[in-house]
Amino acid sequence: MALSKGCLFGLVAVAIIAFIILLFGGYLMIKYNQMVKLDESINGAWADVDNQLLRRNDLIPNLVETVKGYASHEKELFEHLADARASYAGAGNIPDKIYAANEISGFLSRLLVVMENYPQLKAIESFNRLMDELAGTENRIAVARRRYNERVREFNTMIRGFPTRFLAGLFGFQEKEYFEIPKEAKAVPEVNFEE
Repeated sequence: MALSKGCLFGLVAVAIIAFIILLFGGYLMIKYNQMVKLDESINGAWADVDNQLLRRNDLIPNLVETVKGYASHEKELFEHLADARASYAGAGNIPDKIYAANEISGFLSRLLVVMENYPQLKAIESFNRLMDELAGTENRIAVARRRYNERVREFNTMIRGFPTRFLAGLFGFQEKEYFEIPKEAKAVPEVNFEE
């Protein structure tokens, strides 16, 4: 049984169209899986940041209690710090947690300035241990924040590129927010050698 030229041409056309559809479907699947993988790597990197921020939040009450005895007139600062910790604990999404963490960083910086006014604190062993733990935690936060921001950059770059931008929109992927250092932390500290 011989196929006619028209039938053969039709089969070839169908095969070419099926090949193009399979190729396009494979491309969609690969890009979708890449976006999912990057999205999950962002979630994992955020979990590391969150873990370190929670560690810092656990250290703060002990530090505040140690300083309170020496700097009781700084009650407003202690209250702001407690409120910021509560905001972090109650934050439901990453942007809210970033905002609350930056608030804590700002108040913590102010607390460290206050502590500088009390040299007798440095003689207390528990205070020195807390400061060492806090410094180590701040370093871990910086590393975790850098890793998180790297993953966010990779993801945002991918979903903003062409033609992935259309696929990201189709599948509901949106740009992620960076965990940036608060503006207060970027300010140059004042140094005064006159005392």
